[in-house]
Amino acid sequence: MEPQTSHRDVANALRTRIRSGELRPGQRMPTQARLAQEFGVERGAVRRALRILHTERLLTNVSKGSPATVASTPGPVPTGGPAALPLPTTVGLAPRVAAAFAVPHVKIDALCLTSVSLTLAIGEPLRQIHAGELNPARIDVRVLMPSRDIDLAFPAPVELADGSPAGASATGRLQRRWLTHRNAQGQVLRHNLLALRGTHGIDVRVSFRALPFTPPVKLYLLNGAEALFAYYTLKRREAEIDHEQVEMYDAEGVRSMLFAFERGAGLRDTTFVEQSHLWFNALWETISSELVLTD
Repeated sequence: MEPQTSHRDVANALRTRIRSGELRPGQRMPTQARLAQEFGVERGAVRRALRILHTERLLTNVSKGSPATVASTPGPVPTGGPAALPLPTTVGLAPRVAAAFAVPHVKIDALCLTSVSLTLAIGEPLRQIHAGELNPARIDVRVLMPSRDIDLAFPAPVELADGSPAGASATGRLQRRWLTHRNAQGQVLRHNLLALRGTHGIDVRVSFRALPFTPPVKLYLLNGAEALFAYYTLKRREAEIDHEQVEMYDAEGVRSMLFAFERGAGLRDTTFVEQSHLWFNALWETISSELVLTD
């Protein structure tokens, strides 16, 4: 079964809308009934989510009878440095990627299982470019993802009750589903970025390479100045694949807690950013291979 949406998931989604500007300062929030319907949760979960955002000073009038209001001066987006708190990828990545597009030459490197989080995060700076709010001259994006030719460590089927392997059929279905998802997300990312060549005359380069292993972590490097790092934490869950239920160990990367490190925010952070770049470049230039996003 698909995991149920929690009040924290609702809070994360609404926080992202506030941080990205989709919900503007002073704007009224949708009613609790409408939010409950949108997220498929009880109104109690919505109320708990709104209280979380109120404690973060992102909302006002939460306890009033009318819908809550986005605060006039939302709190700052946490960045790197020793004081930065980890945030779910859906919350922490988008504002940092949007900020990275404010320079003339945007450089983003990513190592991930699929590019879904990066594809989602790119949406906001693309909107700002089309709105005339951002105007980079060049965009370079490099993405490392697992090769289609390896046996993935995860997602992987759970063994049967008697301890025997789940079988090649379940493994194959999971592999095909992951490959389809990897290719689709990569194609969307590449298409959306390359479209800027024709619409805005921006020099855009998007490259993919394949890793011979399943990465246990995800890493985003922004303009040589920031490194955002998260663990893929495996959970046991069940899903329908090709009309059959498959029990598996899987990781939900979009919910992974993202740790931010910033060059110049202390020796630890600066060293982590530098070593992360060395590690990424070493993988890119040595054991990785050409990755073709086939249909």
